[in-house]
Amino acid sequence: MSGSVRRTFVVEADGGSRGNPGPAGYGAVVRDAATGETLREAAEFIGRATNNVAEYRGLLAGLRAARELDPDAAVLVRMDSKLVVEQMSGRWKIKHPDMRPLALEAASVFPPDAVTYEWIPREKNKHADRLANEAMDAGGRGEQWQEGASTAEPDAGPAPAPVAAAPGAGPAATDPGPTAPAARAGWGPDLGTPTTFVLLRHGETPLTPEKRFSGSGGSDPDLSPAGRRQAAAVAEALALRGTVQAVVASPLRRCQETAAAVAGRLGLQVRTDEGLRETDFGAWEGLTFAEVRERYPEDLDAWLASPAARPTGGGESFEEVARRVTVARDRLLARYTGRTVLVVTHVTPVKTLVRLALGAPPQSLFRMELSAASLSAVAYYADGNASLRLLNDTAHLR
Repeated sequence: MSGSVRRTFVVEADGGSRGNPGPAGYGAVVRDAATGETLREAAEFIGRATNNVAEYRGLLAGLRAARELDPDAAVLVRMDSKLVVEQMSGRWKIKHPDMRPLALEAASVFPPDAVTYEWIPREKNKHADRLANEAMDAGGRGEQWQEGASTAEPDAGPAPAPVAAAPGAGPAATDPGPTAPAARAGWGPDLGTPTTFVLLRHGETPLTPEKRFSGSGGSDPDLSPAGRRQAAAVAEALALRGTVQAVVASPLRRCQETAAAVAGRLGLQVRTDEGLRETDFGAWEGLTFAEVRERYPEDLDAWLASPAARPTGGGESFEEVARRVTVARDRLLARYTGRTVLVVTHVTPVKTLVRLALGAPPQSLFRMELSAASLSAVAYYADGNASLRLLNDTAHLR
């Protein structure tokens, strides 16, 4: 943005639950920081949830709306939820599993130094509060809130300009704060055709049968002969289904080879997305789990215990991977709305996309089996919800 003034937004967000947990909704407003003009409103009935979950959903909606307006903007978030403000500022930790994935998603929308948070009293958050109540009222009628139908009145006067957040500020790994599990309403209005990601783990490499760490910081191996046979098999299976409309792949060779085999069979081009690469496993690249246990026992224990821990030698933590995978997911959702996309990637990105779709904690990454050349699928709906349709399907390989 050299040569131009950085645009600044104020995001005001709120959420509520009539029962805590109970029927819940959120509201969010994006304003121009200089003029106070309302640029965007967002609201949604989210089914049965807690106040805290609804507040986080409102925050996420507000940040996403601001990013759509200008991804290079600076943002001041103002909320009357002390919990969300303190957690997102990095001063309180986040223990509850329902809020962790939402906080991680919110932290990934803008760079950390572009967003700062401010607590405001409830009476100064009336616009977002009214939107949240309108969304809950609509949900009670079996409807969804419609933009343009709001009666919420913006406060007069320009909003304060954002200030830069401290570098690295964002949600920590754990925190106090009770909340009950969030559940969705069973049935709702027709939301149209979802965007579907068919998630394909690449075929075998020479390292796969030996169960060696093989990320984005190692030797970048090609497919083995077995892996090429697997790629051909999955290409034939997907051709028979005839539903894939686009192919996107990690930049690493094993994914590019797998994607090329499928795309060639389907008559499609391969688009590369850097955010889909595998975790950088640092000094563990090329080693087996047993070898890492022998050489770096303390680092391995820390890595298994916390999503914030990095592998030895400067690799990536699962939190870092989740942030970039979330950004890649949102980028693809915006590009391929309503379409079926084959996403050719690796173990950690596939598991992360599944985990985020389910709202599961980071520990769930260690509880999923994902075979080479397996297929999984997640459908994403217009209301922000996601549905896991398939996990680790290998029928095409048998």
